[in-house]
Amino acid sequence: MPQASSTATKRGAFTRFLDTVEYLGNLLPHPITLFALFAIGIVLLSGIASYFGLSALDPRPGGAEIEVVSLLNAEGIQRIVTGLVTNFTGFTPLGTVLVALLGVGIAERSGLLSAAMRGLVMNAHPRVVTVAVVFSGVISNTAAELGYVVLVPLAAMIFHSLGRHPLAGMAAAFSGVSAGYSANLLIGTVDPLLAGITTKAANLIDPDYYVGPEANWMFMFASTFLIAIMGTLVTERIVEPKLGKYDPKEATINLKEQTIEPLSKLEKRGLIGAGLSFLALGGLLALTIVPEWGILRHPETGEVAGSPFLKGIVTFIFITFAIPGFVYGRITNVMRTDRDVIDAMSDSMSTMGMYIVLVFFAAQFVAFFGWTNFGSILAIKGATFLQDVGLTGPAVFILFILMCAFVNLMLGSASAQWAITAPIFVPMLMLIGYAPEVIQAAYRIGDSVTNIITPMMSYFGLILAVAVRYKKDTGIGTMIAMMLPYTIVFLLGWASFFFIWVFGLELPVGWWGTPTYYTP
Repeated sequence: MPQASSTATKRGAFTRFLDTVEYLGNLLPHPITLFALFAIGIVLLSGIASYFGLSALDPRPGGAEIEVVSLLNAEGIQRIVTGLVTNFTGFTPLGTVLVALLGVGIAERSGLLSAAMRGLVMNAHPRVVTVAVVFSGVISNTAAELGYVVLVPLAAMIFHSLGRHPLAGMAAAFSGVSAGYSANLLIGTVDPLLAGITTKAANLIDPDYYVGPEANWMFMFASTFLIAIMGTLVTERIVEPKLGKYDPKEATINLKEQTIEPLSKLEKRGLIGAGLSFLALGGLLALTIVPEWGILRHPETGEVAGSPFLKGIVTFIFITFAIPGFVYGRITNVMRTDRDVIDAMSDSMSTMGMYIVLVFFAAQFVAFFGWTNFGSILAIKGATFLQDVGLTGPAVFILFILMCAFVNLMLGSASAQWAITAPIFVPMLMLIGYAPEVIQAAYRIGDSVTNIITPMMSYFGLILAVAVRYKKDTGIGTMIAMMLPYTIVFLLGWASFFFIWVFGLELPVGWWGTPTYYTP
């Protein structure tokens, strides 16, 4: 009895914690409103801080005193009025994400991404179906909505067809799509988005510093397999045994009507054609960067680092999705004319309305934060504090990852969270010697692992609706309790992998030559 009472007490405490997180999250305004308020707040604070003479001494050799620049005066208002449009149009993530999504839109509209996902999961051997589901979830985050909408329900159906608990399949897919959000084999749309924000933040310390979309590619490539393995182990060793044997009477749908359509011959032909076109594109691209005379190597050094290839990686994301997508659509008769391609790109842009509005206000906040020198001053004072307490070694990333994971519970958007935190933490950690690329990689771990346990995540309601189909009494608490083991294992395992990769093996997080440490 005492043991049961203790267990009930722990569950009650955990439930209260989750209720508190949900309550605090609901108190937050919409991210767009949040950025608008932050932008206004920066203007007001700049006037107050300037009046009281807030400043910090630049620690670099020959550094001068950095003072807060007020935006709450005539010059400040003039700068805001004249810079409002250019802040928006010059915000790096805006153009890069939109261009990348043009290509992804073609591949998605043609059916290529859905067919590839179905083929990978449905053709997997029953013994490896779990790892195939988690792995498919991770690589599906190139087009995140597709993973949530297609893979999660499909995984539940596949597990049920194999006599396994459908919620275990749903949980495995959800963990891959969302908790492994930043990992992938390819450079996707999230990479240029985060890299653009990181560049803006790094420029507060080093105006010439550039963070490319490939900044975390090697680490995220390796993380894909790590997440697949961890997700499989959690599903088969913890989640599925805890769920127990599935009772079909708990379903709210007719399970006999749940059918899984295998790939048709035409879809298989389309996948072969798309695969061949992808290989052809890869071969042509290799000719431009592998040989020493490659036209996309750096024109002066001849290296791949800093080359037009890496700086123009968004162009290749567009091409490598658009052309195979069109080939697939052409073979399957989904895309026959240029009008079909144009419609696909238009549809992908039509879904970006909310993002564009968000970027407008985020761009103003980031610009105002830089103009006022708040970023530099907070970074210097924060770095000085870390040095005073002796927290300048790799251990600082433990606190950073945990902080990002906690903030993500209440602010689920990766771009929104990073746009707020990057201008403070990127310069701060640069000043104690770490490169922006490494800081961004650590952020992506914290930002990903708690996606699956926060009701603030935009697709949480959709996943809950899928769960209710198979178990009618599933609630938010049930969902969070089921997904919590993934969060704990992913957080511990992925963070440990980060430390081993970066500080143990001393491998770059991005392309070869990507720095780990920052030297002014």
